[in-house]
Amino acid sequence: MTGIKTTGEKKMMFFSGRAHPELAEEVAHQLGVGVVPTKAFDFANGEIYVRYQESARGADCFLIQSHTAPINKWIMEQLIMIDALKRASARSITVIVPFYGYARQDKKHRGREPISARLIADLMKTAGADRLLTVDLHTDQIQGFFDGPVDHLFALPLLADYVGAKVDREKLTVVSPDAGRVRVADRWCDRLGAPLAIVHKRRDKDVANQVTVHEVVGEVKGRVCVLVDDMIDTGGTICAAADALFAHGAEDVIVTATHGVLSGPAADRLKNSKVSEFVFTNTLPTPTELSESLDKITVLSIAPTIARAVREVFEDGSVTSLFDEQ
Repeated sequence: MTGIKTTGEKKMMFFSGRAHPELAEEVAHQLGVGVVPTKAFDFANGEIYVRYQESARGADCFLIQSHTAPINKWIMEQLIMIDALKRASARSITVIVPFYGYARQDKKHRGREPISARLIADLMKTAGADRLLTVDLHTDQIQGFFDGPVDHLFALPLLADYVGAKVDREKLTVVSPDAGRVRVADRWCDRLGAPLAIVHKRRDKDVANQVTVHEVVGEVKGRVCVLVDDMIDTGGTICAAADALFAHGAEDVIVTATHGVLSGPAADRLKNSKVSEFVFTNTLPTPTELSESLDKITVLSIAPTIARAVREVFEDGSVTSLFDEQ
């Protein structure tokens, strides 16, 4: 005999950064495991220190961190945590990124611009990540930026079923806020059996978050319109789209988005909007001032979806099968 054989069982360990611990605890609860105790703090100059309190040797490690504000700090912390797992002899490292930072910088619109979404993928791979698990990327091609398996989860079933259960489907119209969301809106239409409308917009390439809405394509007069998007940042695009729908005779507007970034003037825009309800998932923490003061915000938990995907990965199952009904 020239070697040693072992018959040990696979071991899963679940880790979390400090960005969104509430979601991590929910996912861990769904999995029936605890979050591995981790010592993490900032030095006086802003450098981040991380050390795990349990051995990760030979374990299949799942590390969750959502890229919320301050986004650069939490991305750096995630990279340090990946590196720590690699140097702790983890068997595999799956990085769970409910909201993928820099996803809007996925291509070059003009010369001398970066492709920052690719840079984030390269950094994770270099740090030691073997697999990436994320929810509703801004564009599908980002999956190709990571050199390894990518499990792309969808919040559509969660959001669409919620809306479909509370709205008269005979009066429902699914609306894409721009041409880039038409494919996703089509899936909503298939799931809810509703017609499609599109808001045509033009973005000022020299001014961030500056949008001019031109016209609505499709019948929305007297209809309950559900605007579907992947994220709401400052709220300018989606609120302008809602105003356009009301101007064309819409009876009511509901806004759904997977990621509620809600930065800058978003709070005031959502409060002052005529939209009856904003529906998000908890891939990002909802700002306290909004969650406590604005009763038209509904947050649905994405934790069960993430937990099912993690279990499929760990048990060598099929993540795709979770969304085959779409």
